[in-house]
Amino acid sequence: MTASDRPTIAPGSPPARPATRPRLSVWLAGRVPFEDYLAAVERLAWEVSEPGGRGPTLVLCEHAGVITIGRGGSRRDVGYSDEELRARQVGLRFVGRGGGAIPHAPGQVAVALFARLADLGLGESDVGGYQRRLEEGILCGLQAMRCGPLRVDRGGVFGRTGLLAAVGIAVRRGVVCHGAYLNVSSRPDAFASVRCVAGRPMGSVEAERQRPLRLTAARSILVEKIADAFDAEVAGIQSGFPRGPSRPVLPSEHRHVG
Repeated sequence: MTASDRPTIAPGSPPARPATRPRLSVWLAGRVPFEDYLAAVERLAWEVSEPGGRGPTLVLCEHAGVITIGRGGSRRDVGYSDEELRARQVGLRFVGRGGGAIPHAPGQVAVALFARLADLGLGESDVGGYQRRLEEGILCGLQAMRCGPLRVDRGGVFGRTGLLAAVGIAVRRGVVCHGAYLNVSSRPDAFASVRCVAGRPMGSVEAERQRPLRLTAARSILVEKIADAFDAEVAGIQSGFPRGPSRPVLPSEHRHVG
């Protein structure tokens, strides 16, 4: 995609690109229990914040059986009683990210990018610029998945069926973390009583396309388009969740996304 092909999602000139392209380490983590994910968020933010520590790290994973509520939401956004949630075996968790209520179910891809803003070619406090680029990557990814028409509004990307990707980010020790949640094949009616961004429920990519899309294909597209949005080089792709100090990764030309 050329610069002229990229959709314009916010007025004004884009932030300057870094002289050296960021190197992005990608991890495909599969299904991760949400409490384990929250613990890993704090650890990864610390590792990235350390001088000479971990570089920009993109984690794609899945959560299920939980509804999370960010700083922009409240318990009123969840139309299920505590008894109904227990009957559905769904947890409710308040988290320190932006955005509102987000239901998590099988078929959804969680996209979490951990990086110092300067390492992405942004100003040290340019969280808005970071969010615009992340939204651009997701928007381009959805276009590549043959979804449309699309619009970006109030921390999410919307299609005809509702909210396709909810965006909710946080900053830990000068490091951006969390990111976005893209419904690929989740049933749009699975959490119809949850008011997400702009008070609308979540739709799905498959409902937009009216045909199936494999999660592996969706992950591949997201990695490519998010890297493009930050003008980053995919330095390596690994399976699993990053653990402990940063380790050498296999060059991306020898690994397959998905």
